[in-house]
Amino acid sequence: MATALAATVRPALQIGALVGLDQLARVLTPHLPLALPSNLVGMLLLSLLLSTGLVRERWIGTGAGLFNRHLAFFFVPIAVGLLAYGTLLREHGLALLLVIGLSTAAGIAAAGWIAAWRATPARPPASP
Repeated sequence: MATALAATVRPALQIGALVGLDQLARVLTPHLPLALPSNLVGMLLLSLLLSTGLVRERWIGTGAGLFNRHLAFFFVPIAVGLLAYGTLLREHGLALLLVIGLSTAAGIAAAGWIAAWRATPARPPASP
């Protein structure tokens, strides 16, 4: 009985912590010098907390895993919203797809170039 209760309470507390972090990001976002979406600020905060060790992955892993397993449900409102723009997509859908594809490819190429540049070891100066 205690194990079943722990299996229910632990993910609920983890999800609560993630929601709390999201709410903190929503409060902080208007005060930032850059106009960033609060969900991005929340992810950056979570990344900072994980990378510094202030939060351990095992403390939030189960709750985050639940979100990941049910990620498709979060896209349903987006898909329904796209239906409202059917005329726009029919008229300009190909151009939008082309712009999105090219900008994605450019972003991936830039990230790959920067990663390769950063991974290249520095050469020692030539001795005279």
